Amino acid sequence: MRALRRLLWGVGVLALAVGGFWLWVVWPTGGATPVQPQPRDEVAYATPQHVASIDPPAIPLSGAAPLAGAPETCDGRDAPGSAAAVNAAALSTLAWSPFGKPETGWEIYAPRIAAEIGTTCAPGSNGFASALARWQGAHGKPRTGVVDPDTFGTMLTGWHLARPFVRVNRQGMCPGAPPEANLAQADAKESYGGKTIRLRPGALEAYRNMVGSARAAGVLTKPEALRIFSGFRAPDADAQRCARDNNCQGLTRTICSAHRTGLAMDVVIDAAPGFGPDSSADANRLAMARSPLYRWMVVNAGRFGFVNYAYEPWHWEWTGEAMLPGVPISSLPTAGSEPLTEPPEAPTSGKPAAPAVARNSR
Repeated sequence: MRALRRLLWGVGVLALAVGGFWLWVVWPTGGATPVQPQPRDEVAYATPQHVASIDPPAIPLSGAAPLAGAPETCDGRDAPGSAAAVNAAALSTLAWSPFGKPETGWEIYAPRIAAEIGTTCAPGSNGFASALARWQGAHGKPRTGVVDPDTFGTMLTGWHLARPFVRVNRQGMCPGAPPEANLAQADAKESYGGKTIRLRPGALEAYRNMVGSARAAGVLTKPEALRIFSGFRAPDADAQRCARDNNCQGLTRTICSAHRTGLAMDVVIDAAPGFGPDSSADANRLAMARSPLYRWMVVNAGRFGFVNYAYEPWHWEWTGEAMLPGVPISSLPTAGSEPLTEPPEAPTSGKPAAPAVARNSR
């Protein structure tokens, strides 16, 4: 009997233990898998990308630190015929008018084209021609591997339409301006030349994140690099300037500027000797296109919501907020938008050429 009592006692203890375990572990969750703790948010911005130079080897980057990128084979054995040789020659000789005024060569646009076709190979290489041929085939064009006005025009249309401001303009509308009280002011160290710079708060925050990433990437080699020299411009003040300077023919400036949105900014990229950071002279734009900072921007600025107006390496627009309701472009003041009647100033010996201009939607 004593053994039986001990056995029953042991069974009872075991039953109590099992019941307690069930009450403690299983019953509160209904037998479901315990909820795992959520992982912490990842860093908002990925590690900065480094872009290999796409300039021809013969072009020096004075004072610029070399950029390292993922190894890419640029022999392009499937490149069409003599495409590489044609591109190498046309890089500085192609006669065309991609923005409505004559230009020579396409090197200014080489970084944008290379980013579009997904290569870091030099413009005159077989690898570049091969990548371009693949892009042409994917867009229903002859796979020549050669940069020509038609191919560039297709790319340019895509670049334009990546700008919300342009998409609104194409509907005949000019976006509205935000209340000036809602704008944020850039710090003095973010401004170029002591100017007061204002942007929508989200755009300014995105700009600061981008600057930090560019600094970490080592492409801010000059103290003034990426400082802002133009941000929000009040529509009334812009209209008065158009009337005063008579330069809003859609060439140098326009009666409906992207700067009215509070989302557009002009930043210091680089400058050729004798030119300012906003000169649209071809020599000046070429100096910017050759800079490591611009090449980095072309590849990385989109991660922060910025898109570029391809003619002006310094002009960037933030896409993180929608355009505000606006008015028909036809209703805007037109003073200062009369067509030009005088030919552009011709360069003289020892003097830089007058800044070249192009049709734009700034």
